[in-house]
Amino acid sequence: MKRRARAEADLGQYGVLAEYNRKRRFGVTPEPPGRPGRRRAAGLAFVIQKHRASHLHYDFRLEHQGAMLSWAVPKGPSPDPSVKRLAMMTEPHPMDYNDFEGVIPEGEYGGGTVMIWDRGTWEPEVPDVTAALAKGDLKFTLHGKKLRGSWVLVRTRNRQWLLIKHRDRYASNEDVTLTRPLSVVSRRTMAGIARAARATPRQLTLAAAADPPRASRTA
Repeated sequence: MKRRARAEADLGQYGVLAEYNRKRRFGVTPEPPGRPGRRRAAGLAFVIQKHRASHLHYDFRLEHQGAMLSWAVPKGPSPDPSVKRLAMMTEPHPMDYNDFEGVIPEGEYGGGTVMIWDRGTWEPEVPDVTAALAKGDLKFTLHGKKLRGSWVLVRTRNRQWLLIKHRDRYASNEDVTLTRPLSVVSRRTMAGIARAARATPRQLTLAAAADPPRASRTA
């Protein structure tokens, strides 16, 4: 008990990133350790990482107060305003995680292949992001390579939210998870990322299954 209390006290310096650090062994996983980041002049960052862990999902992250607020979206984002995607809020991630693409080893938390599926900047459409999060209604604009325009995250209960596209000129019924399946930084498929990281045969099989059939060269 004393050892556990001491470890938790040591993590206290990381604030909102303490849970992220507690779940990971950085001598084993290639993921970056959690440290508070600084806002970049280019604007608030957002990133979406396609992640084949125990289940396939898309990690949707928005920069806020030096960290990346994170939601796991099982079916991925949809630009169709009639489609409401479940988004489960998870622990905040460090801003350095925005550059992570590779494979988390088997047996580690979140073990599996990670792709940087989309990234760019975002703008809040509300005067106070913290207040909007507390209310459970965050409206924002994305400036990404795949996703653009106005969106909203609406909390339904506890950590359960819905990610919904607003009607604007970027709305469409295209399933971008199928039509634009490649990494926006490496232009690789999930299988290609797994092979480059020398993933285990099991992880490689799971990564390949996460790629759409005949994944095109369109990032």
